[in-house]
Amino acid sequence: MPRLRPAAAALARIHDDQVLTVSMSPNFAAKWLVPRLGDFASTHPSADLRISAAMEHVTFDGDGIDLAIRHGEGLWPGLHVRRLCTEVVFPVCSPQLLQRAGALCSLSDLLTLPLLHDREHARWRDWLQAFDIVIDDARLKSGPVFNQTSFAIDAAVAGQGVALARSSLVALDLGAARLVRPLCEELPAPFAYWIVCPPSLADSAKVVRFIRWLSAETQKDAVSLDRRST
Repeated sequence: MPRLRPAAAALARIHDDQVLTVSMSPNFAAKWLVPRLGDFASTHPSADLRISAAMEHVTFDGDGIDLAIRHGEGLWPGLHVRRLCTEVVFPVCSPQLLQRAGALCSLSDLLTLPLLHDREHARWRDWLQAFDIVIDDARLKSGPVFNQTSFAIDAAVAGQGVALARSSLVALDLGAARLVRPLCEELPAPFAYWIVCPPSLADSAKVVRFIRWLSAETQKDAVSLDRRST
């Protein structure tokens, strides 16, 4: 009998068309989803959206999660998987910092500004090396290291330095002019964001409704980012 509980819970979630529990990383929640929740609430007033932010991937096995947004290669056998968006990686900083520093003419000029690091120094090194820019170890290891990408982005908004950011996580800050791109160089991100859910929930009204809204928002981001990169 206990083995039937996950199936019974999944069936109950299918029939509850208002409550939708979504899992995602703290970074995606903070920099992408939370600032947009007012729009979702206004367009779907009857929806009861519940957010679970955690770094660990959920199992959908009796944990009460209906849908997850994951960052990776999209390889999760046994689950319904749909790509939400691809990303590019580029430097960002506050307009005030750029105004103080003056216009940057080349990637080498970035090394005159404080660098903000996401988890490890190597990300900046690898990104710069892709453009044949070599950074010495002393310069590379200067600047604070944050264990969450959202913290590095917020530090950039506060004018503390230049962050290396994924496009989806800075789309709103760029759109609101809290951040700018000091240079146009960018690289494709190695991973993408994916919408993941059990196959039994993929066609449920609440999941379809949320996926449509997610897709519309990412399309808006794509258009806005394209305008700002040209």
